[in-house]
Amino acid sequence: MDELKQASKRKASFLATAKAVFWSFLGIRKKSDYEQDAAQLNPLHVIIAGVIGALIFIATLIIIVKSVVAK
Repeated sequence: MDELKQASKRKASFLATAKAVFWSFLGIRKKSDYEQDAAQLNPLHVIIAGVIGALIFIATLIIIVKSVVAK
């Protein structure tokens, strides 16, 4: 029980948060990972990583569409 309390007090780094958000975008996450991450992830980091991920996704789609239409 003490380990659970210590784990919930620890916060994940931004890199760990970005990794969790990336796997969430792909839809490949285990339920156990989600429950563990939910206690450790900083909500502000999740929002920032989500916005960055969405911008990268949109930019990738725009580049693909422009390259296909240009031919």
